[in-house]
Amino acid sequence: MNELHIPVHSTRTLIKASVIAIIVAMLLLVTCILPAEYNIDPTGVGKALGLTSISQASNTSDGIVIDRGEQTDLLREDQVDIVIPAGKGLEYKLFMDKHAHVEYQWSTDGAALYFDFHGEPEGDTTGYYESFSITTSDNMKGSLTTPFKGLHGWYWQNKTQQPITVSLTMKGFYTIKG
Repeated sequence: MNELHIPVHSTRTLIKASVIAIIVAMLLLVTCILPAEYNIDPTGVGKALGLTSISQASNTSDGIVIDRGEQTDLLREDQVDIVIPAGKGLEYKLFMDKHAHVEYQWSTDGAALYFDFHGEPEGDTTGYYESFSITTSDNMKGSLTTPFKGLHGWYWQNKTQQPITVSLTMKGFYTIKG
């Protein structure tokens, strides 16, 4: 009768694999995650890979640093066209008070985009955000009543080789942060 032989790794092999995994995780943190999320790039690899532009796109609009703000108490309606560069991602955000309401509709002039519709609580320094919708689509229509005061909006990622324009229409109580 054939016996099944299951290899058992030694403690030394498991420790070695764990150390290698930790080193790889630390390298990814320093070279990819910090540059893309926080524009912290101690090695310069993030800039070389184009990752720092992701964090810069979420923190600036036409070169102006976006700060926290106050929501307008006036009902407003806006339409904007946003160009998502080929192979890049871009965020567009609104500042809204808790329980504020916005209706929105967007569509692309071409291919579908990966997107994350989410919110970030005002004053939070942990990096927490809450996603309301994550999918890939060329359009979306909906509304949001915000669960907390802060920035709420969309992150679109263009995985194609051509720029894609998003036409976004919004109606509600908000201040555009870009």
